[in-house]
Formats: sequence, structure tokens, C-alpha cells
Amino acid sequence: MSAHEETIVTNRSAVTGNQQDSPAWEERRTSLDGARMRYLFSGTGPALLLVHGLLGYSFSWRFNIPVLSRQATVYAVDLLGVGFSDRPAGLDCSLRASAARLLRFVDGVGIDSCDLLGTSQGGAVAMMAAALAPRRVRRLILAAPVNPWSTHGQHLVTLLNHRAVGGLFLWLAPLMRPGHRLVLRRLYGDSRRISPGTLEGYSAPFAIPGTLEHGLGILRSWREDLQQLEAALPQIAHIPTLLIWGSRDRAVSAASANALRERFRNCRLVLMQGIGHLPYEEAPEEFNRIVGEFLATPPG
Repeated sequence: MSAHEETIVTNRSAVTGNQQDSPAWEERRTSLDGARMRYLFSGTGPALLLVHGLLGYSFSWRFNIPVLSRQATVYAVDLLGVGFSDRPAGLDCSLRASAARLLRFVDGVGIDSCDLLGTSQGGAVAMMAAALAPRRVRRLILAAPVNPWSTHGQHLVTLLNHRAVGGLFLWLAPLMRPGHRLVLRRLYGDSRRISPGTLEGYSAPFAIPGTLEHGLGILRSWREDLQQLEAALPQIAHIPTLLIWGSRDRAVSAASANALRERFRNCRLVLMQGIGHLPYEEAPEEFNRIVGEFLATPPG
């Protein structure tokens, strides 16, 4: 741990609502570009970096960290602007800037190379980070990553990018807690699998000023970011990659998986039947098994 880091031992119950006496991870904070960035740390072995999706945070991986840390040193980040990391004013929210910050985090915590697991928009960040520093990424694991071939949500992105609509969204969002529940239900293939405390966990950081503004900032460069990502994919075609998708994904089309797979020379696609956009939460045991088997196979 560097001199700029602070460690806070946190019980798993404090993050997931599951009452356990022994901690499953350490909560840490490190300095990044003059701001404080939070992450969860657990395990020993090769580094495995977990990158959450749009407006998510390390809470997303609460069912995965205890298992994956048996075979890796896990770093689950709260990217700047979300979760319980700082929200610096004027933060560049573009995909390339987010990926570059992630690499500076990797430098700051002393990681030479890592396996990189990203989901949704965090999957796009992971791919761009790999393109910026391909020698530092051993393998990619991408859970329903945002990609240029999925049309889901593009109309909503266009709508929220309108200045008046975006302003109205920021004004109404704090009053729309029932809407949070509706969005969460749509992200699951079967809403009966939503575990207790999930809505509360995702909603907690929304009380921190700047969270929603950060989300809109990401959407402003969405189209340009996807164009840059498509152009960057040839630079990471050689990296062994695992794609995991739910067949009922309503956020990032499972139909786009094959187009993305074709951009890699060594890529396995796993389609989880009946599962939605959050396979690591909706079916964590199966997800952990799939990822664990991939990590157990030597890269190459």
C-alpha cells in the first residue's frame, strides 16, 4: 500500500446488509488526480480489477469478491464521480479519460499487470484501458459490455443529452425513488431474484451531490466514445477475452455479443439463459464459476 492510501476494515454487512462478524474485504481510499478514490481490496494472487457500470459502484460485486479473492487479489473500484469516491468539479467523463484514470489508479496502487473485469459501461472503460496499455492487461472479462453494435438505450441517450430534458431529469430524479425500483427490476431477467438490500445499496450514493451530473456527463460523449472504442478494438484483438451475457438483457443487446466476439482472436462467449443485465448479481454462483474457470486457465 502506498503512503497516499488509507485503509478502513469494513464488515461485509456494512456493504451488503448480510450480517457477518468477520470482514470479507478491506475498504481503502487512495489519492488520484487530487481526489479521493475508494475501492475494496481482498485476496492474494494475480491482480483482478473489477469495474462497475454506469452509476454503479463496488457494491455491484458484493457476491463475487469473496469467491474471486480465493484465486486473485481483487480490487473493486468506485470510479471518480460515483459510489463513495469524490466527485471533482469539471471531471472529464469521456471514455478515454475514464480509462486513463483507471490506469493511473493501477499505477498508484502498484499493479504491474492485471486481469480486467468490467460490466456494462465499465466494460467499455475496461476495453479502452486495455487499448491504451495492452501490455498491462493479461485477460479481459466483459459482462454485457457497452459496445458499438448494441442499439439498446440509444434513443434515451439522445433524449437525456438535450439540455432541457437533462435539467428536468436532474430536478426530478431525487423525487423518483419508485423509479429506481422500476429500473432495477428491468435490469434483472427475473425480478424475484433481487436480493434484500439491493435497491437500498444502489440508492445510497445518489444522496451525494454530483452523482447524477456525472452520469449525464458520461452520456454527452456517448456516440463519440463508441466510435473511438470501435477504432481501438484492433489494438486489443490479441488479448484472451471472456464475454458473459444474459439472454434477457434489456440494457445491452445480447445480439451484439457475436459482433464484439469477432473482434477478438481468442474469445469465449457464455450466454446465461433467463438472466438479465446483471449476471454477477442475479446468478452469482454460476457467474463466479464461469469466471473462476477462465482465471484458472493460463493466459495465452
